[in-house]
Amino acid sequence: MSSESASLARLSMSLPADLFRQLDTMVAERGLPSRSQLIAELIRHALAEHGSLNHPDEMLAGTITLVYRSEQGRVRHQLSQTQTSYLKEIISSQHVVLEEDQSLEVLLVQGPAVRLKELCDAIRRVRGMQQLELVTTTALLPPLYEPDGGNSQSIGANS
Repeated sequence: MSSESASLARLSMSLPADLFRQLDTMVAERGLPSRSQLIAELIRHALAEHGSLNHPDEMLAGTITLVYRSEQGRVRHQLSQTQTSYLKEIISSQHVVLEEDQSLEVLLVQGPAVRLKELCDAIRRVRGMQQLELVTTTALLPPLYEPDGGNSQSIGANS
């Protein structure tokens, strides 16, 4: 038996017939090899969401996706001011201009669940925001810096 098979646990479940058909349709439309793969993905998502709601100090990584009207730079300026208060949590951001004076921005974030929620709430208060979605995972980015006797040194840097 392979080590991968040994680390698996079986789950048997009953679903209403209509829900079962919808699940199979979703598996087929996504081109997945099995229901198990889709169900595992859905469970991981639910666990990360549960963790962010019930364990506010838990460290999470993820993305915040924003869609907003640019409105002559006012919204971008307010977003920049808001993001300044969360420099420790925002790893990077990417911005693209969409049609009809709209913008799409994706923030790569990591931090305590409560701080990520506060960041989302602060961004939602920016007038002109049309959509915001936070997607998180409990898998974290590796540490960017390692303490070295009081001085920070980049991991992997030549000594």
